[in-house]
Amino acid sequence: MLTQGEDVEAVALHNRGWTISAIARHEGHDRKTIRAYLNGTRVPGERARPTPDPLACVEHYVTLRLNDDPHLWATTLYDEIVPLGYAQSYPSFVRQIRAKALRPHCDPCQGVKGRDTIEIEHPAGEEIQWDWFERRRAPWGATMYVLLGTLPHSGRIRGVLSEHLDQPHLIEAMDAVMRRLGGTARIWRTDRLATVIVPGSRDVQASFAPVAKHYGAIVEPCPPRRGNRKGSVESSVRYVSGRWWRTTQARDPEQAQLELDAFLATTGDARQRRYEDGTKTSVGVLGDAEPLMNLPAIGYPATLVVDRIVADNASVAFRGNRYATPPGLSGTTVEVHHRLASASIEVRSLGGHILANHRLAHPGAGQLVRSPEHHRALEKAVLAAFSCASPCDTKANRPPSAAALEEAARLLGAVGREVTVDLARYAELAGATR
Repeated sequence: MLTQGEDVEAVALHNRGWTISAIARHEGHDRKTIRAYLNGTRVPGERARPTPDPLACVEHYVTLRLNDDPHLWATTLYDEIVPLGYAQSYPSFVRQIRAKALRPHCDPCQGVKGRDTIEIEHPAGEEIQWDWFERRRAPWGATMYVLLGTLPHSGRIRGVLSEHLDQPHLIEAMDAVMRRLGGTARIWRTDRLATVIVPGSRDVQASFAPVAKHYGAIVEPCPPRRGNRKGSVESSVRYVSGRWWRTTQARDPEQAQLELDAFLATTGDARQRRYEDGTKTSVGVLGDAEPLMNLPAIGYPATLVVDRIVADNASVAFRGNRYATPPGLSGTTVEVHHRLASASIEVRSLGGHILANHRLAHPGAGQLVRSPEHHRALEKAVLAAFSCASPCDTKANRPPSAAALEEAARLLGAVGREVTVDLARYAELAGATR
């Protein structure tokens, strides 16, 4: 095969009177190759096929079958064309289908892939897009859930870490994100979250409708299988995952939240946006100018419920602090209830009985919140458990007691009775046999 440059040189040398043999020696090619390019029978840059197209004999059949069924398995189609005269291997057949693009595009299955797209216009303050992203094996040994809220007009992103994906945690995270954004947009755009949208419909969950009314927003779900409708927050998920999550050095959720807030307020807001006229501005400048609706003074009063195991010091962990429980519950599972916008938490048994009520400490403060009553009760229980007795002798001889032997014999029944010999009866029997 001659390149474009070699073809140009061959034509120039031929026009200057060089023979084909001389040109072939000069360029290091066969004379027949040079003659084919000079005659125009071969095109520079295209390698000649050593054999005819092996798919040509069945290409029309393959096209008809794939137009009838775009999802027809290539293995099935291969089994059909081998009796029709196709002689090459299955991998060659698949490669030829892809090279010729014979399989038609299917919109319902491939979404936007393979069809035209266009930028969606987002007026300032019109919409905020929501989405969760999940990362397993967080440095603190648990699964991390992050709710991202994105203003598609400016591209500003804010995010909040959460422990669960249930509705109360979603409501709390949304309120925290909107307060970081400085307000709420008129429309909340979500995918079909079961905590927001009734599965299989476009209707809002009855339990979530009061939340939207509390903030004065409209909930708009994405059309089915059209995630590009909230492409702005999808892009934010990729950006935050790649730029922040992969490099974070946080070792607990509280530190990770501080790092995420700092990253989005600095690096995230410093991203540049270029306009068609060549001017540029930052995401932060656009976000500051975006008109958002004011938020209520307090968030929606949903109630969070999380399970916790009581530690040996009669306390449970909750958001970077520990809260006391009555003594004697070590190792048991209890529930921590926190009503959003309140300044207290309740520790309850799994049956719903209130075990303790505490003020809510600042997240991540590392405090141990214990009332004087709990302190006295725990101190009393600990002191009562003290003993001055010496440790037991683990090497002493302690055979089964008489009571234990009697119980073992009872359990064994006739098998376990002690064997006794009646010597008088034995002598009598022995005398009778003489």
